[in-house]
Amino acid sequence: MKRALISVSDKTGVIDFAKQLVRLGFEIISTGGTKKMLEENGVPVIGVQEVTGFPEILEGRVKTLHPAIHGGLLAKLDNETHLEQLEQQNITPIELVCVNLYPFQQTIAKPDVTEAEAIENIDIGGPTMLRAAAKNHAHVTVVVDANDYQQVIQELDEHGSVSLSTRKALAAKVFRHTAAYDAMIAQYMTELVGEENPESLTFTYELKQTLRYGENPHQKAAFYKKPLGSSFSIARAKQLHGKELSYNNIHDADAALQIVKEFKEPAAVAVKHMNPCGVGIGENSFEAFVRAYEADPVSIFGGIVAFNREVDRQTAEKLHEIFLEIIIAPYLTEDALTILTSKKNLRLLTVDFDLKAKKEPMLTSIEGGLLVQDMDAYTLEDANIHIPTKREPTEEEWEALKLGWKVVKHVKSNAIVVANSERTLGVGAGQMNRVGAARIALEQAGELAKGAILASDAFFPMDDTVEAAAKAGITAIIQPGGSIRDEDSIKKADEYGIAMVFTGVRHFKH
Repeated sequence: MKRALISVSDKTGVIDFAKQLVRLGFEIISTGGTKKMLEENGVPVIGVQEVTGFPEILEGRVKTLHPAIHGGLLAKLDNETHLEQLEQQNITPIELVCVNLYPFQQTIAKPDVTEAEAIENIDIGGPTMLRAAAKNHAHVTVVVDANDYQQVIQELDEHGSVSLSTRKALAAKVFRHTAAYDAMIAQYMTELVGEENPESLTFTYELKQTLRYGENPHQKAAFYKKPLGSSFSIARAKQLHGKELSYNNIHDADAALQIVKEFKEPAAVAVKHMNPCGVGIGENSFEAFVRAYEADPVSIFGGIVAFNREVDRQTAEKLHEIFLEIIIAPYLTEDALTILTSKKNLRLLTVDFDLKAKKEPMLTSIEGGLLVQDMDAYTLEDANIHIPTKREPTEEEWEALKLGWKVVKHVKSNAIVVANSERTLGVGAGQMNRVGAARIALEQAGELAKGAILASDAFFPMDDTVEAAAKAGITAIIQPGGSIRDEDSIKKADEYGIAMVFTGVRHFKH
């Protein structure tokens, strides 16, 4: 009689799976809660203790770690020496293993979890059995995912055995599973001891969506989410309507969400190709969106719009007039949904703005490597403000400077933003020199630059940007400062009566 070992934490579908195995001539060995449940449901079960001749000890920490189990898992059934040794030691081969692991992820997700509870939910015997069976997949079928039960039973029914190709695929899944499990434990322990730059770094992600293609149609792509990652994210957004998200959609949607998070007052952010093309604030979402739209009514076409307040009927009617790819908001009213779902392909996403963003490292892949850094969570409230010019900003200029500084942080460097206290007026992004970015932003703002402010993500290497700003009518500038030629920019600002604010911190975004 063939022997199967079943020991699962997630018991979904396992009773039927075990019954099917018994029907196919397997005897089942099991332990703990799995054994009890199978027995209660009429499945004949042999206890692991009966196989090993050794009791469970150390509160169940040691039960399957025994030669009678691992000899049965690791024996090569086409090797005469192995078979002789099994016979000598009275060990029966185990030809199928169905195991999943202690719920470590679910345990550490609990807000009140203790360190002792987390450690106790690190499975030892389970990964050991899985890895042994997966290593010996030439002779053993190993199942870690309930979604694979049906295929295993079907092949056993049709062919009397599970094919080598299936066993190999199931073994690969096991090694991915145990690697992800260990990666999560490693991350937990690393954070526990406060290790900032460990000698090796392993992250695990779960497939959320297979994408049609990547940045371009000839590139394959997929979207993965981080287990226990930030809930205040596009990875956790709920899609209410529209086509499946694309690779570029996800990138742009993330960029829009990161910008709109910066604002406490009602705000609307329009993004195109990872850069904001319009940002507006107001008394409500409608007023904020009208201002964001007016900032750049050309570039917003085919863009993404994010709100930090609900979208109501009035706002939806305005949105309906424009071709957009995605709308993101905490909530859409029933009227708004009725209006916007009339557009078949428009993606509607909701994100819970009541949740706090979880601080996570930013990962950037390069060929053959990975760059890791903290998220840029630095705000104007954190800055050491210094005003080096003769004139200080007025109250209205301060409000505009705050808006501009929040936005320029999210614009590709070199970055310049021209704004007033209600919205952006011009955005210069991703230029090879700073004065070039300023000229783009000032040209876009046009006559509206008169009396407006200018924000720069990094310092001015010379006074040409201040000169260009002054000639366009800018009255206040915010920038990090720190150039060896700061004095030139200060003198130029004083010459034109411009108020200049130094923050002491740059916001490069490459």
